[in-house]
Amino acid sequence: MFYHIFYSLKNVWFGFNIFKYITFRAGMAAVTAFLICIFFGPIIIRGLRMLSIGQYVRKEHVVALTVFHNKKEGTPTMGGILIIIAVICSTLLWARLDNDYVILAMGSMVWMGAIGFIDDCIKLKNKSAKGIRAKTKIIGQTILALIVGIFVVKNKYLGTQLYLPFLKDVVFNLGIFYLPFIWFVIVGVSNAVNLTDGLDGLAIGCTILTAITYAIISYMAGNFMVSKYLNIFYLPGAGELTCFLGAMVGAGLGFLWFNAHPAEVFMGDTGSLSLGSALATVSILIKKEILLAIVGGIFLVEAVSVMIQVFSYKTRKKRVFLMTPIHHHFQIKGWAETKITVRFWIVASILALLGIVSLKIM
Repeated sequence: MFYHIFYSLKNVWFGFNIFKYITFRAGMAAVTAFLICIFFGPIIIRGLRMLSIGQYVRKEHVVALTVFHNKKEGTPTMGGILIIIAVICSTLLWARLDNDYVILAMGSMVWMGAIGFIDDCIKLKNKSAKGIRAKTKIIGQTILALIVGIFVVKNKYLGTQLYLPFLKDVVFNLGIFYLPFIWFVIVGVSNAVNLTDGLDGLAIGCTILTAITYAIISYMAGNFMVSKYLNIFYLPGAGELTCFLGAMVGAGLGFLWFNAHPAEVFMGDTGSLSLGSALATVSILIKKEILLAIVGGIFLVEAVSVMIQVFSYKTRKKRVFLMTPIHHHFQIKGWAETKITVRFWIVASILALLGIVSLKIM
């Protein structure tokens, strides 16, 4: 909004020319989203508490965890509403609203946020850890994947090519298989972020680091000279996604203010599904889907640990981990919650750096 209002007045005063620069607007989007969270956070938390929208701690089959998590029961949840509001409002203020990529990224966040909201509401109503049926959630994710897939296929700058990190000259044209691939990315990433959201600050901290990395990459992908120098996929207009991701970083930091241990609020599926789908959508648009497995490696490990555990138990009746997702494995081993969270953040930071480094290699 501000771009369309003030940049057109650059001839009136040269200072308005600053609104042309993506770096300025992305930085301001981050600050704005952070301030929205800081200001409205206490209000929303009080509202959730008044409505008795509190976390239910599952006790069935997880007796070992109740020792650590019983005290969290009743903590306000569905705080993802705060994240979505901050990201969308800030993006609307600082990004160019004539950019289809930004609109699609925001739509992805809102759509999956709505599904997560319904999921959280059902859990609260039934006072259970079970929300909407898995099939229903998959249908919602499939609809989003179809919309994103059609957009990508019909976009003249995009296509069905798959680019591999570290191997810039190796490109695969997936053709009709690209749509199922998009479905896999959106479903996989949104569910992986959801699985990671099990300890105070864990999921949002890893999301912030991933969003920062993809903000940098989006800026590079939208700059012809930089993308040519680095020999990476160039997408005109992709730079505006930096504003969206900047808003996500700011909102993440603002939410972490209240979600740090001991958490005053949890994001719930409302937040985790929306953040995961937004990251997945951005990675698809800038052709860095595979790189997300590296940058968001913590999410991948969390999801894979669950799959390994389920497969092992069904085939051998034995568990590989003490409990999954894997952060609970370390918790039962005796690691303090804050130690697990910070160490996972450290690993996520290294993976983010590796993702940036990969842009220059080969």
